[in-house]
Amino acid sequence: MTRRRDFITLLGGAAATWPLAARAQSVSGVRRIGVLMNGSAGDPDAAPGVRSFQEGLEKLGQSSQIDYRWGADEADATTAAAEELLSLEPDVIVADGRRALEALRHAALRMPVVFMEIDQPVFYGFVESLTYPGGNMTGFTGLEPTVGAKWLELLKGIAPRVTRIAVIFNPRTAPGAALFSLSAEAVAQRFAVEVIRAPVYEPAGIEAVMTMLAQEPGGGLVFPIDAFTTVRRNLVFELAARNRLPAIYGARNTAADGGLVSYGIDLVGQLRQAAGYVDRILRGEKPANLPVRQPTKFELVINLKTAKALGLTVPQTLLVAADEVIE
Repeated sequence: MTRRRDFITLLGGAAATWPLAARAQSVSGVRRIGVLMNGSAGDPDAAPGVRSFQEGLEKLGQSSQIDYRWGADEADATTAAAEELLSLEPDVIVADGRRALEALRHAALRMPVVFMEIDQPVFYGFVESLTYPGGNMTGFTGLEPTVGAKWLELLKGIAPRVTRIAVIFNPRTAPGAALFSLSAEAVAQRFAVEVIRAPVYEPAGIEAVMTMLAQEPGGGLVFPIDAFTTVRRNLVFELAARNRLPAIYGARNTAADGGLVSYGIDLVGQLRQAAGYVDRILRGEKPANLPVRQPTKFELVINLKTAKALGLTVPQTLLVAADEVIE
């Protein structure tokens, strides 16, 4: 853990540039790449992805200057970070998540953007189609709404006594989350559970939903990817533990940070793929002609410490299937 934290700290707080040698040469024509990431530069969970992106570029022979900015999962910080990147006039920008992409939407009219973790990019108007994106944006999608059914299956597998499950999200920061809830609702009868759609707008709303569920046995939680709940994940973990509610999350780092279980895309692998698209764009290809790719690898992470605290015994079949088990 210390080595990972040291690595990301070297990136230099809210802003960073890599490599230093390229930085000195930028005035001599070295291409410039801007990267707008979720989270914070000091977050050790970001280190593997950053390293994967940089190694991917190196293998492709790119020695471009890379400028990182971090949104810290906050709207104002993301907007400010996007403006800083745009002022540097990079040749291509990599955007992690819908909030980052929204902040760069107008910039895409004049510079190429490679996005990651974008749910339903056609629905939100980022691209014309997955096969032929059009415009200056392309990249990699996030989870499809059908994964809502998978979350339900996994949560029921770990906590078989669950009978009522609330899907918690903020409609303002995750408007597509309702579709994930619909997917879970469609299979609720098969798993003998009731699925409750629980939109929240303030932290107090999260607590109110959990308190309501805890009044009777059999409560459980689903948290789709949502910047509102992600930035408040420590509060979510605390409330889930206090109310003894098993929960599944769409973002990998939630289980690593203390959540019970997470099932989501392989962001490290997606960053490596993004390096390939950046390389192709810098060599002259147009984003409009690069198809948007859907994820092919998903990660299941189980936190046994959290399971034990909730009095749950994780089945061996799930432990074998997990990509990572935290003890």
